[in-house]
Amino acid sequence: MMSGGNYTTIDSQKVSGSVPSVPDPGHTTVKFAESNLQTFPPSATQGKISGGSNPPRDADDSFSGHGNGSTDEPQSGGWLHKFTVGAYKPFFDVDTSDVVERLKESLFPFRGTFTEKTADKPDLYGPFWICTTLIFVAASIGTFVTYIAHKWKKQEWNYDINLVTWSAGVFYGYVTVVPLALYVVLKYFSAPSGLVQLFCLYGYSLFVFIPALCLSVVPVEIFRWVIAGVAGFMSATFVALNLKAHINSAGERSILIIASIFLLQLALAVVLKLYIFNVKV
Repeated sequence: MMSGGNYTTIDSQKVSGSVPSVPDPGHTTVKFAESNLQTFPPSATQGKISGGSNPPRDADDSFSGHGNGSTDEPQSGGWLHKFTVGAYKPFFDVDTSDVVERLKESLFPFRGTFTEKTADKPDLYGPFWICTTLIFVAASIGTFVTYIAHKWKKQEWNYDINLVTWSAGVFYGYVTVVPLALYVVLKYFSAPSGLVQLFCLYGYSLFVFIPALCLSVVPVEIFRWVIAGVAGFMSATFVALNLKAHINSAGERSILIIASIFLLQLALAVVLKLYIFNVKV
């Protein structure tokens, strides 16, 4: 080391010997540990948070009451579903053309193809409106006939509401109770049939009584008996022939069941003749 004037000279040999040189590190890759923090918005697979910005499932369930073990709504396949309107909606979802074809089929009882044509899609729309129309026609025709008769004889006329209630009980009751009873009987004899299919068959079997009621306004007793007998025979044949192929699987009792079905329809025709087709003043 030399000193002179205003500067000092340092020997490079001595400096290099006392301070080691550091090599150029170049490009160094820095790695950070994976963070446990969740990103925002959260993904659909992280933790309990799902559906983008939806709240956690456990938090949502605690307030809404729709968790796995606390639901109060009936499941779609449970027995409570039978008491909902949605359970019967498919049976009223039918086209007008289908209803018209089934009405025509009921007027040709000897074909016996009604159950085959309606097996895939039986409906309750037609039976409901057939029974409702029968009640309206029976009440209106009975009222009209008695009104004209009273006016013709110059007598006082009073409306009889019992005709409406009695007609509703007969038609709605028959098309409900008889198929239910037949359903139980066929199930007992190992020849079960669909309950809705039976409701559909019996409902359309009553359609023939609508024109018969309209013709009952003719004040001729023998003519009324003929009309009631023809309508009853057509209705009974329609039901019996359409159920014959299915009831044959019941064995020896099949003939007895078919005969009972036929006679029950004829009994209905007799009841209608005595209480509805027989309007008197």
